[in-house]
This record gives sequence, structure tokens and C-alpha cells, in this order.
Amino acid sequence: MTSAILNAESVPSTGDRALASVETLHKLYGQRIFRFLLASLRDRDAAENLTQETFLRAWSARDGFRGDSSAITWLTRIALNLARDHTRTDRFRFWRKAAQTSVDASDLAAHLPHPAASSESALIAHQQLQLVWETVATLSERQRTIFLLRFVEELELADIAQITGLPISTVKTHLYRSLAAIRSRHLPAKESR
Repeated sequence: MTSAILNAESVPSTGDRALASVETLHKLYGQRIFRFLLASLRDRDAAENLTQETFLRAWSARDGFRGDSSAITWLTRIALNLARDHTRTDRFRFWRKAAQTSVDASDLAAHLPHPAASSESALIAHQQLQLVWETVATLSERQRTIFLLRFVEELELADIAQITGLPISTVKTHLYRSLAAIRSRHLPAKESR
């Protein structure tokens, strides 16, 4: 993909120099957008395609970027809309039924263990992470999206509200419910004395 560096007059007056070139935009935010889409769709090919589509749409609409939010918030909103559109297609539904998940939790877990960790602790961490991802997959789409934006992308609640178009109180409610579901499944029940 070729793109020319824009001159100063054509960059939106947002003060965000990340919009100066598509390469800069992708270099700064490409991994975060891909990680969000991969965690949301659990399909590496679809995540790669939608990541490219996110940057293509952002680049095409850069003149309409008002600067009301940060560039990552804007890009994540585009990615979220593309992911929603993608999950509505019949082809996606077919492949989701055919293969429950094309991304194994081990693909994601391989990036998490500390290099100094023992084999045993790495295995335990891998198994715990796999169980958490299985639970995350059972959450409603909205709860899963909010959970991923908060804990995978580490976005603030106000940014999540802006991305999803929901009030902050609704974001907090969905986050609380998703955490409660995960905790209830993975934390040992407290013994009554």
C-alpha cells in the first residue's frame, strides 16, 4: 500500500500528528486494533482483514475526524463497527459454527508468560488463561466488547463509553456483570464456617 506523507495543510487540525500518514497511524495503533479484533472475533484472518479495513476507512475519512476523541478511540470505534458488521454476515455464522474458534488460547498465552517463569508456572498460567478466555467467549457481545476494551486494550471507562456509544453507567454495569460471571466461574466458592 502506498501513501504519501501529507503536508501540514491537509492534516486535520486536531493536533494529532498520528494522522500525518497511514504508515504512522498503523505503526502507532496497528497492534492494538489487531489485538482487539482478534480477541473479539477469535479469527486471525478476519482480524487481519478488518485491521486493514479499519485503517483504510480511517485514512479515507481522516478529513472528517473532528478531534473530539483520541485517535485510538476513533480507530477502535471504526474497528468495533466493522467487527459488528462482520459478525452479522451469514458466512461468519457458518464458519463460527463449523469451527468454534480458529484462535487457540495458547496463541494468546504464548505472549504472556514471563521468560523467567518456570515451566510449571507457565503451564498453570496458560491453563488459567484458557479457562478465562472460554468464559469470556460465553459473555454477551456487549459485555465481551466492554471487557476486552477495558482489560485487553486498557482503555478508560469514558473512552469505552465513547467507542460503544453507551452511557458510562451502562458501561460500568456491563463491566461489573462480565467480571461477576468470570469470578463466579473461576474463583473458588467461599466455604461457610
